[in-house]
Amino acid sequence: MEPIRRVVTGRDDRGRAVVTDDGPVDPVTLSLMPGFETIELWHTDTTPAMPDGLGGPGIPRYFPPPGGTVCRVVTFPPDAPDDGGAGTMDAASFAAALGEAQAKVPDLVARLEPDNPGMHATDSVDYGIVLDGELELELDDGATTTVRPGTVVVQRGTRHGWRNRSGRPARVAFVLVGATPAG
Repeated sequence: MEPIRRVVTGRDDRGRAVVTDDGPVDPVTLSLMPGFETIELWHTDTTPAMPDGLGGPGIPRYFPPPGGTVCRVVTFPPDAPDDGGAGTMDAASFAAALGEAQAKVPDLVARLEPDNPGMHATDSVDYGIVLDGELELELDDGATTTVRPGTVVVQRGTRHGWRNRSGRPARVAFVLVGATPAG
């Protein structure tokens, strides 16, 4: 897949609009999920205030705090076929890959359900725009909805998982807006 290019605008010392950054963004990859990429484009920790406080590149956490935002592009590799356990990582390799994932995306790992891979819920409203490929959005009851390029998913803090049964990578742009958890 093509690299993702980020163009960031700002203001010069006279207050005029200028491009402050323009270039490709390196993806975060995880040994635990070969082919998975998350490209962290921008984040804000609170409701932005003009002209400063407009966030920054990368991301200090995977999910935004209440009032914060995250913009990222995620590549989902095809789901691994059920091979009856053949080709899986040994315990030491799995432990190392899990440690890497916890270091790179700790709050993502903490939200994933160990007994139901990929399922999670967030304290955010997420806008997912399918750019390439095909995914299935799975919800609580196991029901799935197939999404393809041009589909926008509005995920409102519900438990869900993404499944790629298409045999080729799928890419989705996400904008997450942090919400205040109920209770």
